[in-house]
Amino acid sequence: MKLYKLLSFSFLLATLTSCTLTENIYVNDNGTGKFSIDMDGSSLMAMAGDQMGADAKKNIDSTFTFKQLFEQKKDSIAKLSPEAQKELKKLENFVVSTKMNGEKKEFLMSISTDFKNVNELQDALQSLSALQKLEGGANSSTPFAKGLGDNNSKLSYTYDGKKFTRKAVIDKQKLAAKAKDSTADMSKMIFASSNYIIKYHFPKRIKKVSNPNALFSEDRKSITIQYPFTDYMENPDKLNFDVEFEK
Repeated sequence: MKLYKLLSFSFLLATLTSCTLTENIYVNDNGTGKFSIDMDGSSLMAMAGDQMGADAKKNIDSTFTFKQLFEQKKDSIAKLSPEAQKELKKLENFVVSTKMNGEKKEFLMSISTDFKNVNELQDALQSLSALQKLEGGANSSTPFAKGLGDNNSKLSYTYDGKKFTRKAVIDKQKLAAKAKDSTADMSKMIFASSNYIIKYHFPKRIKKVSNPNALFSEDRKSITIQYPFTDYMENPDKLNFDVEFEK
């Protein structure tokens, strides 16, 4: 399968199934780290397999970068606006890993990148939604077009060694426009049974987290918070929180 076809197929499979999406951030002592979004659509892959036919029965174990993908689609990208091209360029260093096993009913997909500072991740997910512009919007049914990366907010992260903050600021104009979108109810239905999980890992012990639902690892250096995916889509500021560290 060509990279673009594989990516499109994987996104479509994710759209057709109930997914668990996990946002992982690993922060090192010096502030560098790794960011990833992991999708697990294994639970309903059997149902999707019936709809997708022979492709869904193939075993796939693939890893590639968006830079490789964009090389394949360079002619299409050249036709996009300068703004859209700029957004896509932000994704060049992201790595896409897909594992699919029809016999085991397994579908796992990960999109990851390294960072020198968490500030680099500003609106990383929003950049992913720019993928729908390839092929004239042919992928408007993908999770990135209908939910992930398109929740009408601006997301930012900050970390100074003493405190970590995740903050989404809602764009009221976009929210109002979405309310008039006839496809909004369909998107809500698609992700109604999906979850969005945050897992953050730090080099220091955590003193406290502003979200009372946060679960701590045994060494208190990691937290896990689970939300309904509809919260991510409709009320992204519910996912805002601060983490304070022990001295």
